[in-house]
Amino acid sequence: MDYKDYYKILDIERSASKAEIKKAYRKLARKYHPDVSKVANAEERFKEVNEAYEVLSDDQKRQQYDTLGANWKNGQHFDPPPGWGGGFDFNQFTQGGHSSGRGAAGAGFSDFFESLFGGGFQQSGFGQQQQRRKPPAETMILNVDLEDIFFGGKKKVRLPSGSTIEVKIPKGFEEGKKIRLAGKAANGADIHLKIQIRKHPKYRLEGKDIYLDLPIAPWEAALGSSVTIETLAGQLKLKIPENSVSGKKMRIRNKGLPGAPNGNLYVVLQIVTPPAKTEAEKKFYQEMAEKFDWTPR
Repeated sequence: MDYKDYYKILDIERSASKAEIKKAYRKLARKYHPDVSKVANAEERFKEVNEAYEVLSDDQKRQQYDTLGANWKNGQHFDPPPGWGGGFDFNQFTQGGHSSGRGAAGAGFSDFFESLFGGGFQQSGFGQQQQRRKPPAETMILNVDLEDIFFGGKKKVRLPSGSTIEVKIPKGFEEGKKIRLAGKAANGADIHLKIQIRKHPKYRLEGKDIYLDLPIAPWEAALGSSVTIETLAGQLKLKIPENSVSGKKMRIRNKGLPGAPNGNLYVVLQIVTPPAKTEAEKKFYQEMAEKFDWTPR
């Protein structure tokens, strides 16, 4: 197999500090990210950059790599010497003891990397080859409108790598749930988009149920009425029963968020008293007070 010069891949000196390594990695990861790069063989270069950072950003892996010395040349044939390992427990790199979390199964690491850090060291007593752990997923918040999850649709999302992708929002997707973007992080990890719904000026959402406050006049509440209400699905006729009280909830089945089952729409009646601005209006209220043998308390 060919020797990999990780310092050359990241274009840094062998004496580079951790901060310099990280800076070089970020620069090259943006340059070669397959979603945005126009460079030939960008995907292969991106994998090489990730592999180099996986080793050089981890103190123990870097120390182990550096024991090979500086005399190897990039592309030169390399075979691990007998008894390779230097006393390190390589299982820690594959079972979570010290992994930096950036390497992943399926990340496209080379045979050179796997021969050094993949756990396949039966002749040296390091046990059977272990499957490398996938790097932990990154979480991003995706703010959407209530209409976005009621009707479903697509949203443009800007990723940490700088690229922008279009994400499908399923109908009825509940707040707090996550949409998985496989391998879209700069290090090849998954990104989890956590859905967060913006406050709506008209509707409230509780689970899959939608609530709408409906102002009505006192006579509509007392005598009953038929009114037209605006819902996310369009206009609906609603019959208000006689002697309705403020705070009464009227359920309209299956008009909440779509799903299995659908949520409901709850219309909450709010009786609004008209102001008495003229003498005639004040007199009318006085007559009501005299005619009704009733107190609200």
